[in-house]
Amino acid sequence: MKDLGYNKPLFILAFDHRASFVKKMFGISGKPTAEQVKKIAESKKIIFEGFKKAVVLGIPKASAAVLVDEQFGDAVLRGAKKENFLTCLATEKSGLPEFEFEYGEIFGKHIEKYRPNFVKALVRYNPDGDHLLNTRQRTKLKMLSDFCHENGYKFIIEPLIPPTGIQLAEVDDDELKYDLEIRPELTVSMIEQLQEGGVEPDVWIIEGLETPSEYEAVVKQARENGREDSAVVVLGRAAPISQVEDWLNAGRGVSGVLGFAIGRTIWQEPLENWKAGKFSAEKAANTIAENYFYFYKVFTSK
Repeated sequence: MKDLGYNKPLFILAFDHRASFVKKMFGISGKPTAEQVKKIAESKKIIFEGFKKAVVLGIPKASAAVLVDEQFGDAVLRGAKKENFLTCLATEKSGLPEFEFEYGEIFGKHIEKYRPNFVKALVRYNPDGDHLLNTRQRTKLKMLSDFCHENGYKFIIEPLIPPTGIQLAEVDDDELKYDLEIRPELTVSMIEQLQEGGVEPDVWIIEGLETPSEYEAVVKQARENGREDSAVVVLGRAAPISQVEDWLNAGRGVSGVLGFAIGRTIWQEPLENWKAGKFSAEKAANTIAENYFYFYKVFTSK
C-alpha cells in the first residue's frame, strides 16, 4: 500500500487526556468553567515545557512528538507547530465506551485547522465483543483513516482491548491474568479485524506486552499484505514505572516497534505536586523532562 506506514523512531509524550483531567486531576464535576479550562490548559503548557526540556536533555527532536487535544491543548499545538516539533492531534470524544468524533462530521476541518503530522483515534475494541458496536466503530474509523491518507496525514490508532465478561470469567475475574494470557492473541485478532474493515493506521499504539515474541506477532499482523512499513509503539497505560520498563524492554529491538506513547506515568505526579503548591511550574516541567528522558533511555539502551 503506497505510502502507508512510518519507519522512524517515535517517542510520544501523550497528554491528550480530557475526561480524566477534568474529573480526576482537577476534581471537576460537570462542564468546566472558563477559569477551570484556563487552569487545565496551563497544566498542559507545563507538560509541553517538560517536553522541550527533554529534547534539550537528548531526545532527538525528529523523534519526539506531542500528542494533545484541541480543547485544552490549542496553545500547545500551535506552539509545537511553530517550533517544528512533531504534533499528533486526538480526534475522539474522551472517556466514551464507543468511538465518536469530538467534532462530529466536521472532524476534517479541525484537523486542517492544526495540520498535525499525525492524527490519532483512541478506540475501545475487543474483537470478541459486541458485533454491532465493532461494526459501527470500524465504519467511523475507516472514515478517519481514508481522510488521513487522502490528505497527507499519518494515522495513528490507539486500540484498548477491555475484557468481555466471558473472557474475565475464564481467568476468574483476574484482570492481570487476562492481560498476560488472553490479551496478546486478542491484539492480533483486533488488528486483523480493523484491517479487514478498511482501517489502515500507519502506526498502532499497542497496550504493553510481556515478551518479544508477542510484539513480533503483533508487528507481523500489522504488516500483512503489503503493509510492510506499518509500525507499533508501546502504550504506557498509566502503569507504574517498573511495569512500563518491562513492556519497553520486551519491545526494544523488535523490528517494527519504533518507540512509545507514554502519558500519566511521566507527568501525573509532577502535575499533582504543582497543583498542590509543592512544585513550581519550572520544577514540575523539569521532573516531567527527566521522566520522559528516562523512558527514552530505557527504550534506546543496548
